[in-house]
Amino acid sequence: MSPRITIDPAICHGKPTIRGSRLLVTTVLELLAGGATWDELLMDYPNLEVDDIKGCLDYAVQLAHFKSYPLAA
Repeated sequence: MSPRITIDPAICHGKPTIRGSRLLVTTVLELLAGGATWDELLMDYPNLEVDDIKGCLDYAVQLAHFKSYPLAA
């Protein structure tokens, strides 16, 4: 996982956030999926950096690679 992404049970109920903030990874990903550009995100969130956006995308890639197996009955 990217060092830009942190998970702390005391912040946002343990949901993944951008380091040092309460900006959720899901927020960034949803905005990108909705058509927001990187430049728009960087303007709307002044503390956000390009490497933070890359970290969010990397996090999503890691989740896409996650494999789950059905439990035996």
